[in-house]
Amino acid sequence: MSTGERMWNRIADLYPIPRSLTGDGVRATLRQLQAEIPLVIHEVPTGTPVFDWTAPREWNLKEAWVKGPDGKKVVDVRDSSLHILGYSTPVDARVSRSELDEHLFSLPDHPDWIPYRTSYYRETWGFCLAHRVREALPPGDYEVHVDATLGDGSLTYGELLIPGESDEEYLFSAHVCHPALCNDNLSGITVAVELARALARVPRRWSYRFVFAPGTIGAITWLARNEDRLERLRGGLVLTCVGDRGPMTYKRTRRGDAEIDRTVAHVLHHSGAAHAIEDFSPLGYDERQYNSPGIARDVGCLMRTPHGRFPEYHTSADNLDFVVPECLEDSLQCLLAVVEVLEGNRTYRRLKPKGEPQLGRRGLFKSVGGLPAAQREAALLWVLNQADGSRDLLAIAERSGLEFGVVAQAAKALLETDLLDG
Repeated sequence: MSTGERMWNRIADLYPIPRSLTGDGVRATLRQLQAEIPLVIHEVPTGTPVFDWTAPREWNLKEAWVKGPDGKKVVDVRDSSLHILGYSTPVDARVSRSELDEHLFSLPDHPDWIPYRTSYYRETWGFCLAHRVREALPPGDYEVHVDATLGDGSLTYGELLIPGESDEEYLFSAHVCHPALCNDNLSGITVAVELARALARVPRRWSYRFVFAPGTIGAITWLARNEDRLERLRGGLVLTCVGDRGPMTYKRTRRGDAEIDRTVAHVLHHSGAAHAIEDFSPLGYDERQYNSPGIARDVGCLMRTPHGRFPEYHTSADNLDFVVPECLEDSLQCLLAVVEVLEGNRTYRRLKPKGEPQLGRRGLFKSVGGLPAAQREAALLWVLNQADGSRDLLAIAERSGLEFGVVAQAAKALLETDLLDG
């Protein structure tokens, strides 16, 4: 089984769990991840202040359905967890066709798809269904039943720290609140899990923190509970929509030129594949929380097709057929390349800085093995010229046009001589 297939299978296992902003679906999802990585699960009681917000009431759904005039179910959440408007309040009522219609959501442009809709902060009830089904509902009275609880409980999130030599950290964040949506959000979850597994197997210079939390309020809650450690957070990435066939897309941090911005841009450029890089905006996923002015951590967002730019977004068509094992694996490889640059990026200072040193008598041309002679010489000379203690290796790679690994290999060879120090 390939790594991509393993990640796709993880999505298939998580797909049926009825997630929401809070509740047992989130817990079940995190417990399933806990079987693969040593995730710590946190419970934050309802009403806990978190910056300008409070931890919300917990919602759990037992069943929900609509019966037509003939007594047959026309909508049943057992068929799809998308059928219920998220956070619907309990209801048992008979309503007319016109009154029912005020509580229905469908997509006329995609009549066979079920939309994903929520009402987290306004108490109401509703159902989502295919527009073709909605249009076929006959006149008459309908029985509406939503068996749900909405009350004091907790907000749940998962966290994993993989320690390195340094206690400075990079963050990878994925949201866990969406039901039955494979690209938006299960792809981010499964790639994050696979990345954590890979990082745990190798020595690490930096520490890496993984956060699996409900969108918006989950990230806000994590930040509010971890203000004392944010100074150690060097940067990071929000992972979402990383399983579709679109090209890799990177959304920069609010700062725009942070090390994580430069690293991802470098990796994407040298991948040779089509990609896009977009400037920061305060719309999107949880990168907007990590980049808020009072937090100001350098966290970008890595995607393939950005949210809202594929028709399947927030619909039942974002299903298991929409995510592709090969694309999941490609996203993971991109992240591993990003980590490789973050791990290897250092600042060095050249010794003997006057004039060009003799490289041949130090055996340097041969020591940078596996590269064409011209590229070996170029890498060595670029490092020697730029390593004045003010530029890191990534900056040298950017200016020279060489791939980071080539520059890092040259620096490693130079460190074994009397020409470079760091």
